[in-house]
Amino acid sequence: MEYKILSEIKSPKDVKMLKYEQLDELCLEVRNCIIDTVSKNGGHLASSLGAVELTVALHRVFDSPNDAIIFDVGHQSYAHKLLTGRFNKFSTLRTYGGISGFMRPYESEYDAFVTGHSSNSISAAYGIYKAKSLSGEEGTAVAVIGDGAMTGGMAYEALNNAGGKKNNFIVILNDNKMSISKNVGSMARCFTLLRNRPRYHNFKFAINKYLLKIPLIGKPVCNLLFNFKEFIKRVVYKNNIFVDLGFNYFGPVDGHNIKAMEELFRIAGSYNRPSLIHVVTTKGKGYTYAESSPKNYHGVSPFDIETGECHSKHKSFSDIAGDTLCDLAESNGKVCAVTAAMTSGTGLTDFSKKYKNRFFDVGIAEQHAVTFSAGLAKGGMIPYFVVYSSFLQRGYDQVLHDCAIENLPVKFLIDRAGIVGDDGESHQGVFDTAYLSSIPNVNIYSPCFYSELKQLILSTANNNELCAIRYPRGSQSGSFDGEISGNYTIVGNSCKNAIVTYGRLFVSAISAKESLTHTDVIKLNKIYPIDDSLIKTLIKYDNIQFFEEGIKSGGIAEHLGNRLIESKFNGTYKIHCIDDEFVPSGKVDLLLKKYGLDKQSMIDAFK
Repeated sequence: MEYKILSEIKSPKDVKMLKYEQLDELCLEVRNCIIDTVSKNGGHLASSLGAVELTVALHRVFDSPNDAIIFDVGHQSYAHKLLTGRFNKFSTLRTYGGISGFMRPYESEYDAFVTGHSSNSISAAYGIYKAKSLSGEEGTAVAVIGDGAMTGGMAYEALNNAGGKKNNFIVILNDNKMSISKNVGSMARCFTLLRNRPRYHNFKFAINKYLLKIPLIGKPVCNLLFNFKEFIKRVVYKNNIFVDLGFNYFGPVDGHNIKAMEELFRIAGSYNRPSLIHVVTTKGKGYTYAESSPKNYHGVSPFDIETGECHSKHKSFSDIAGDTLCDLAESNGKVCAVTAAMTSGTGLTDFSKKYKNRFFDVGIAEQHAVTFSAGLAKGGMIPYFVVYSSFLQRGYDQVLHDCAIENLPVKFLIDRAGIVGDDGESHQGVFDTAYLSSIPNVNIYSPCFYSELKQLILSTANNNELCAIRYPRGSQSGSFDGEISGNYTIVGNSCKNAIVTYGRLFVSAISAKESLTHTDVIKLNKIYPIDDSLIKTLIKYDNIQFFEEGIKSGGIAEHLGNRLIESKFNGTYKIHCIDDEFVPSGKVDLLLKKYGLDKQSMIDAFK
């Protein structure tokens, strides 16, 4: 595949040098490169395809990196990477040692801020903007928010803080079929067309400049005209939350019309007042399958470009969780499912269709989701909040304050627990055991197999426990013929050496045991609080090696080690886990080996 124009783009300066007639070809090449790479590596396809022209327009108007451009979440940032000197590295997207699927400042000076979790762009960009202003540094900051990130409350906190100030801070709303209210009626459409034309703003500036020169009456007349204009806008547009928050509102504008966007960006930059530009894009633009089904092509595994078929079709833990909740809801009318804009990602698509009245997608608002679930539990319902491990981090205080203090029986189904692989640092689910085990009343389970997960979901519906059931991304690996029951399971009876672990590492531990002598495997089923009888069992061993797919500080291994010390354990105890670092992108097997959590590492621990 040839990239005649894209291969010559070394920085945004090269994008500015192109003629308008070359931009369509550039956008085509950018899309082809994204599709080709994501088809091999997986990634966020539909969002990035929809933001191609928008990204080109941004880099033609603004002076990155002097002007900080922050793409919210980072799902929209693939075109940005290609236009900022990373074309030759783009084939390494989301691979170990390659470039990230999100914005990472350590990767490029053009990535102004870390993105990965949603709704932080406006806060970060406004902070950068104010820092530049306070230090007398040239340049501005632009937040590009979309892909559902405007459903996160943090975005509105930032808008509230930035609005109404004297500055030319700019927010770009990339509306790719989000829940943004439509302008009403033909008059509104006429005003939109008028307000999006540069001549209108040039005329307005000239009139204001002329009036302000008139002594005594100039300024009052300007204020009168401004108030009259605002009154007309409120009548025509109804209520516009962005205007009410103190922003100039521009748009909606076609997000695939580069020239129109460039004109609006320049107009917004000329005001001494914050501006929000509403850009409408088509998610999945340029790839038929992604355009027709953007949700299915939001985050994808490697796929066949010609057919759009993903290479992997195996059942996943997410599917099992969703299927089990459907079975449970059929027999129990109190069971509810809550998600934070992750219906398909967490396996809840069927539940959302079958039990609409008991299904709640609250948007990208994990804090609200936790407390809303607590309210459901308080009212006698049985809520299961299904959430990615790394996203539940945002609701820590709500778990503590709104669930645990009153010990409400909320059920957290924690998807993507442990190492998730290609999404990198911001999405690795290695912190949940540490932060949840610090909260009283929280009971934590970590199944290894589908059957375990199903049984735990069914059994927790009938108790009053505040609990978290954590499970990995992807499919079950391996099997075990023995019985798994109780708070822990012991495989073997040597009472000499022990591999202690939980979750999917149990499969590797069982396999490692075959190459070891006098070694038992102890699987924690309920990983926290730690069972007193487990401590009594473990102090009989001479050598205990704990393998944990999580962070060391505050993790289960540390808790267990402290309990052993308190119990006067005289043997050897060693922790194998992730110690004080963020886990990069890479295949799961490679990363498990890197951190000494694979089968061979378990064998080597006893040499």
